Amino acid sequence: MAGTMDGGLALHDLPGAWQDWSGSLRLRYFGPRVLTQDGGRQSKATTLLYLNFGYVLSESWFLNLDVFNLLDNRVSDINYFYTSRLPGESLAGVGGIHTHPAEPRQFRISLATAL
Repeated sequence: MAGTMDGGLALHDLPGAWQDWSGSLRLRYFGPRVLTQDGGRQSKATTLLYLNFGYVLSESWFLNLDVFNLLDNRVSDINYFYTSRLPGESLAGVGGIHTHPAEPRQFRISLATAL
């Protein structure tokens, strides 16, 4: 599937015992991307999933847990096709896909205040 999609599901303002909790699940998809003008080279699709949980500690303090790249997908955030040259290679260089990999699964805990 070509194209992009960024969407998610969020839960907040829950009733009863869950009123201090919130959460979200977000999906980011980038379809295969054309990397050359003639369309001869394309990147692979990238799919990443993010998770967030939040808890209200008091009227002005909030605790959050974020999980980035929840499924620990080994994919590229960015791809380029260009000619490069490493030591020992031909002066003309070698054309190839250069990539910036997506970060591996990461956890972030944050404490925030509303002043």
